Amino acid sequence: MVFSSVLFIYYFLPIVIIFYFIVPSKFKNFVLLLFSLIFYFLGEPKYVIILISSCLINYYLSKLLGKSKQRKIVLFVAISYNVIQLLVFKYIDFFITNLNNLFNLEYPLTYIIMPIGISFFTFQNLGYIIDVYLKKHEPSNRLIDYMTYICLFPQLIAGPIVRYIDIERDLKNRSNSYAKISRGIKRFVIGLSKKVLIANVLGEFVKLIITETVLASWIKPILFTLQIYFDFSGYSDMAIGLGYIFGFHFKENFNYPLIANSITDFWRRWHISLSSWFKDYVYIPLGGSRVNKFKWFRNLFIVWFLTGFWHGANWNFILWGLYFFVILVIEKLFLHKYLDKTKVIKYIYTLFIVMLSFLIFSTDSISNILLELKNMFFISKIPFSDNVIIYYLRSYMVNIIVSIICSTPLISKIANKLKEGRLKKLYIFIEPLIYLGLLILSTAFLIDASFNPFLYFRF
Repeated sequence: MVFSSVLFIYYFLPIVIIFYFIVPSKFKNFVLLLFSLIFYFLGEPKYVIILISSCLINYYLSKLLGKSKQRKIVLFVAISYNVIQLLVFKYIDFFITNLNNLFNLEYPLTYIIMPIGISFFTFQNLGYIIDVYLKKHEPSNRLIDYMTYICLFPQLIAGPIVRYIDIERDLKNRSNSYAKISRGIKRFVIGLSKKVLIANVLGEFVKLIITETVLASWIKPILFTLQIYFDFSGYSDMAIGLGYIFGFHFKENFNYPLIANSITDFWRRWHISLSSWFKDYVYIPLGGSRVNKFKWFRNLFIVWFLTGFWHGANWNFILWGLYFFVILVIEKLFLHKYLDKTKVIKYIYTLFIVMLSFLIFSTDSISNILLELKNMFFISKIPFSDNVIIYYLRSYMVNIIVSIICSTPLISKIANKLKEGRLKKLYIFIEPLIYLGLLILSTAFLIDASFNPFLYFRF
């Protein structure tokens, strides 16, 4: 089940909300946990036991970590368990395939189906265990609170990666109000609209591009960059909105990354929960930038190798991570001082680098990546354009323009000015109608659509 589905919006969610608000406060976590497990079961019935066992093992290891004299050994066991679980379910066939190719072996593949969201709930478990070891917070005294934290359906299968320390107070004692619920509904509708009305439409256009022309080769990565931004940020908006409805405050996961003025700035704005996780649990423990230059290179390399590998068991994801490693090293060593002196070039440079990165990200093999690059830069003997790509470009031009505008803070700024200006009363009257219209329009698209994937589910 996905958030952008009629089943979730009009059946599952209303039932959860009804049960959640009629039970006493002491049972609210139990209701959320129960429905979160049902939510996961509907998508992955075979692997719900993996989720539950992961919660139980990490919970009791954290309790042991809090009182054991052999804390380093317990930490090692906990980290090993989580990493091995992730490697087995997500990467085992990748390792077997590459060993077979490298040494001319014939080990059979396992064809294990990866549990949905395993990358996200594994990182939450790891972060929790490490924070307990570092004494940033005490281990939870209630198993149901810990399981609610890990299994909470708004962020379970595609993030954002939530730190226990950020919602510890909400887990124990949270309040609900009309203002929070209203804020949550608005945020959910915004995310739903970004996903259904923009990302899905752009995805349909990307699927239609089958002609080999220079223009098509440029349009595909540009549209995919916009698609994955609205897809993933839309999901994060919906998760944050659902959190508000149930009294939780999740941190922001995106901050208009497509207006970044450097790749360093881009990664402060894109998938913030993942980049901050690697920074706090990998980069800084390795020494961060407060080491000699060789170790600093090593630290960056490890972080970006792992960032790429986290996204999937394929070489294109590893190449994607290392691509950013190279760009960031170049930026930090000398490019920053030149970019800072420009007003427009730094934004064009950033968009170009990001667009190329998502060409790597979306292409399944290195040979195909090279082919696409040849097509883009006039190395292949293909025409610049044809009637088919021009036709589709004209057909989707309005959608593209809307997506570009919505990837900037322009609409948000206009809305804030209306709230504070002379038209405040009119805006207060019109605002609910706008959100209701977006919900109705998104529902209509969902009923009619056959294309509705969440791109980050496979990560």
